[in-house]
Amino acid sequence: MNIKVMEHAQQLGEEAAEHAARILQEVIERQGRARLLLSTGSSQFEFLQAFVKQPVEWSKVEMFHLDEYAGIDAAHAASFQAYLKERFISHVNLAAYHLVDGRGDVHQTIARLNEAILRAPIDLAMIGIGENAHIAFNDPPADFETEEPYLVVELDDACKRQQVGEGWFASLADVPAQAITMSVRQIMKSKVILSCVPHAVKADAIKRTLESDITPLVPATMLRSHPNWTLYLDQQSAAQAVRSDSAVNE
Repeated sequence: MNIKVMEHAQQLGEEAAEHAARILQEVIERQGRARLLLSTGSSQFEFLQAFVKQPVEWSKVEMFHLDEYAGIDAAHAASFQAYLKERFISHVNLAAYHLVDGRGDVHQTIARLNEAILRAPIDLAMIGIGENAHIAFNDPPADFETEEPYLVVELDDACKRQQVGEGWFASLADVPAQAITMSVRQIMKSKVILSCVPHAVKADAIKRTLESDITPLVPATMLRSHPNWTLYLDQQSAAQAVRSDSAVNE
């Protein structure tokens, strides 16, 4: 585990974007193309803004999407499909991309995603951490056992409150009850994981992620077992758990 604490979210995004770009370009030079997994949410704004400007051979990158609300239309303001098209896909020339469509038959959607993700490992996964310490939409208690790459999950109230707090929905009643998400085990199969987690609202989740035993009750603790995980924090998100001047390696 490697922890990097930046002064503020903008610096965090820029440093993580440069790191991610180096990884992708090294993979491309070694094997000809790379597979990328992206997170969404307000915590990823600064990272994505810097990431699309990086000198990556994007035409050799295949992108996967972590999660989406079940039943939501791609035109909805909270749609993660729309989020990625606006903030990432429209800015780069990808070889291919696989979005999670929340509409229609979720079983067909999951079958399509599973077939695509299992063709080859993910080279780089950008995995955020939620206010309830979820990764993707694996809310506590998360399923650490399923081998299914994607699955349907129930969203807990803490997760719904985060979505309302970030401005994606007007009220808890407006947040869908379910989502399609990549499973914890599938996330952990990624070769490299980077996590961008800025802002004070994430401080408690970071404290529990770093100080709890590895447990489904704090899903992000599973990231600590990955052999190549780097956690990017800013001063605010690190405030409860990490020295302000630290870059920690374990």
